[in-house]
Amino acid sequence: MSGFDNFNTDFYQSSYSVDDQSQGGYGYTNTENPYNKQYGQYDYSQPMGYSSPGMMQPQQPYTGQIFQPTQTYTPSPSQSMYSSSFDDEPPLLEELGINFDHIWQKTLTVLHPMKAADGSIMNETDLAGPMVFCLAFGATLLLSGKIQFGYVYGISAIGCLGMYCLLNLMSMTGVSFGCVASVLGYCLLPMILLSSFGVLFSLQGMMGIILTAAIIGWCSFSASKIFISALAMDGQQLLVAYPCALLYGVFALISVF
Repeated sequence: MSGFDNFNTDFYQSSYSVDDQSQGGYGYTNTENPYNKQYGQYDYSQPMGYSSPGMMQPQQPYTGQIFQPTQTYTPSPSQSMYSSSFDDEPPLLEELGINFDHIWQKTLTVLHPMKAADGSIMNETDLAGPMVFCLAFGATLLLSGKIQFGYVYGISAIGCLGMYCLLNLMSMTGVSFGCVASVLGYCLLPMILLSSFGVLFSLQGMMGIILTAAIIGWCSFSASKIFISALAMDGQQLLVAYPCALLYGVFALISVF
């Protein structure tokens, strides 16, 4: 025991005792802080930071109906602006330049050569109808055993280019290439009737020659009438009908032979 007492006296002597635990530890001597008190010395009578459940504000009653919830989401002004702009947009076919009403009116103008043409409608660049008529003309030639799609499109392109140059020289206002292609394509409709007759009957006899001449005159007269009304070329219909007859005569030769 004497050795243990000697060993205990070798420790560092300090004035710290167990009774000082009630004091603030680690250098904190703020006795005013209630959190530094012992558990038994804490004053629970002080008001806390929260209120009792009875003091809480009453909730507002639900005013909606069952299965019909109230509207809790209101679109932002940007979303409402976009939705209104989508509603005001024109249809897709109209943006692409495809108007079935104008296509039908142009088709009726070609089918009725004596009907007056509307220059405002005929001056539009509409290639939907001509493309359909060119495909139909090639399809009827295919039914008669003639694969002439390349000749149809090639002759159409050369003829449109020639008529475009000629009409710009003859008219005072000028005309676009798309308008010329549109008018010549719509006036190809009677030639489809000729190629359809060629599927059932032979066009190399006398009746075939008469029918071919009538179809050529029909196409050229309709095209010249439309060009005259659209370009205000009064008194020049025969001058315009002659090159149109040459163009449609080439299509007639493809149909007959």
